[in-house]
Parts: sequence; C-alpha cells; structure tokens
Amino acid sequence: MRSIDEMLQELCPHGVKFKELGTIAELVRGNGMPKSDFTDEGVGCIHYGQIYTHYGTWATEVISHVLEEKAAKLAKVNPGDIIITNTSENLDDVGKAVAWLGSETIVTGGHATVLKVKPSIDSKYLAYWFQSPAFRYEKKRRATGTKVIDVSANKLATVKIPVPPLEVQREIVKALDQFAKLEAELGAELEAEREARHRQYVFYRDKLVSGTVGADYLRLGDVGGFVRGRRFTKNDVVDSGIPSIHYGEIYTTYGTSTDEAVSHVRVELHDQLRYAEPGSVVFAGVGETVEDVGKAVAWLGNEPVATHDDTFVFTSPLNPKYVAYAVQTKDFHRQKERHVSRAKVKRLSAAGLADIKIPVPNLAVQEKIVETLDSFHALVKDIDFELPAEISFRRNQYEHYRDRLLTFKEAVT
Repeated sequence: MRSIDEMLQELCPHGVKFKELGTIAELVRGNGMPKSDFTDEGVGCIHYGQIYTHYGTWATEVISHVLEEKAAKLAKVNPGDIIITNTSENLDDVGKAVAWLGSETIVTGGHATVLKVKPSIDSKYLAYWFQSPAFRYEKKRRATGTKVIDVSANKLATVKIPVPPLEVQREIVKALDQFAKLEAELGAELEAEREARHRQYVFYRDKLVSGTVGADYLRLGDVGGFVRGRRFTKNDVVDSGIPSIHYGEIYTTYGTSTDEAVSHVRVELHDQLRYAEPGSVVFAGVGETVEDVGKAVAWLGNEPVATHDDTFVFTSPLNPKYVAYAVQTKDFHRQKERHVSRAKVKRLSAAGLADIKIPVPNLAVQEKIVETLDSFHALVKDIDFELPAEISFRRNQYEHYRDRLLTFKEAVT
C-alpha cells in the first residue's frame, strides 16, 4: 500500500493547489435558534456552542431537537455538510467545525455557518484541516472584536485551503481516524485504571478504619468537642494576613490534612475570629450537596488558623488525621445523612456531627492506620498526576502527527 507521501509525489509532484474556501464550498450562514427552542423530539439540530463543548471532528447523531415549525426557518445541514462556528468568547472556539455524517437532514442556527462542500472535497478532511495551526493563523488574521471574537462567513470564504486529490484526502482521513481512535482507547484505559485505583483505595480505607479489631464505636461528641467558627466575608479576604479556612475550601481545595492555609483575612479581625489550634479537625457545616457537608480537614500547621462560621472545629485527644480519614468512610456518610437538613443549601449542625459514631482504637493503632492510608493515598495521587501528563503527551503526539499530515507544499501557479 502506498504511503501518503508517495501518493503526493505521484499525483502532485509540484505541490498541492490551495483554493479559497468560497470556491470549494457554498457558505450558508445560520440564524436564530436559542437554546430555549430545544425539545425532546423533532428535527435534529446542532447549536454553535455545542460544537466546541460536545462534538468532535464529525458526528452522526445529535443531542438536541427543535420543532418542525422552528426548523423551517433555520439553515439546513445535509449529510456531508460541515458546520463551523463564527463567534465565541475566545479565538480557539471560533472556527471549530464538525462534519455532519448522519443519515438525515438537520438544522443549525446563528453564530454558525454551513459549508456545503463540492464533490472534490472530503468533509472529514476539511473538518480536520480546520484544527491545524495553518487555519488558526488564518482565522486570527480575520478575527474582530475583543470581548466577543467573530470571524464572519465572508472572511472565512477567503481562507486558502490545501486541496490535494480526493484519494489523498481520504487516506489522510483514514490515518487520522485511526490515530484518534487509538488516542481515545488509550485515554479510556488510563481513566479506567485511575477509577480502579480510587475504588481500591476507598475499599481499603473503609475496611481499615471500620474493621479495626477491638475498637469501640463512640459518638464524636463523647470523645471531643465542636466549636463553631466566626463569620468573615469575601471582602475580608486578603493576600497576606491571618491564615484562614473557609468552609468551601474544605471540599474544593484541601485533602485529608494541611499544614498551610490557602487564604488569609484582614488582621483587623483578629479579636473577632475563632481559631483551630494545631491538631484540630475542621468540618464543613454547609455545602451544595449532602456529600460535601461534613467533609473535614486536619489542621497540622504551626499556628492557629481562623475558621469560617459555617465550619466546626473538632478538638479531641484522637489523632487528627485518623479522624479526617474516618469521616470519609461510607459508614460515616450513612450516619451523616440522617442529620443533614435538605434545603437548597445543605446544613449540618454541631449537634448532628456530635451524634455520629466512629471506631476509636488506641492511639498506636490510629497512627498505624494513618501511616498506611497516607502511603496508599500517595500512590493514588501519583496516578492522578501521571494520568493527565500521559494523556497530554498522547494528545500532543496526535496533534503533531495530524499537523504534519495537513501541511503541504503549495503548488506554484
């Protein structure tokens, strides 16, 4: 089988012809179609925003529909057509394209242009080329606006596209499809490995904490005390001041423990605030979900840290990291659910927290459990770090290969 380079050498030895987009496709600008027009059934449609948030290079199915009377006023997209975006808040999303390869005619709305390509153009080839650095350079030259970036259909029509022979286009598509498939499969395998590690860690953590032989199950309120923090607002947050922990940071930023606060509040508030001493555990008393409420971080810093009024500071003779691990278990969450008030904002009181029981082995066993879980957690963090790096490497490899295949020597006219 001939390579793409061999085909190019044979079929266009003097280079590839570059043609303006307007000469190889009819450009039809969409109009209208707010998301409020979407229905569960009707005529399939693709909204311009979905092109850079949901779809890839090509699609055979849609995720949205509009009523027939609405569809009649919109731009028609036939099988083999391409939809390309004209407008977005950033340049990367402008000029994103999806080739429609479904069996039915669908529609699209405003801020998008339908490209009805000529028979000499493979739709997927052109959609792939719109991902190349060459096209990014061309659309950047034609872009207008600052807050909202726009590249009009008229300006898109002037972009020069490399047009190798159709059989070469199809071989390029075949190669890129295969590479994209391999990249997706590898990403799925790595993600599955990550999920398996996390499930294994959760199982091991719960078994280690809950399966401690000879441990008494005691109410948190019987082994320690809870003190609510004091209020501070976003306006009180400063770059440098009193170290502080906000309730939202407990489930968005911190892990099981920390020895450094990520935010600070004004020093003028010093006497008005309440603090967690080193060795305390800070619980979130408020959250958007039941899962977030009751999450905790062990404070291991060298100085007191100010705590928000939607947090509770737990002080006890227990190992603080052991407590923070124990309140991550399924058993803790099962008990917690009985005490969470389920309004729009989920809340958990100090009394509710105090009523929850955890296994309390002796201090030496607590320390051993913490040491073991710290080691296991480090392994999980390693794969969390390695996975994005590996996926990024594979994506960069794919993009390099794609860009090489879509770069041509231009024929001298």
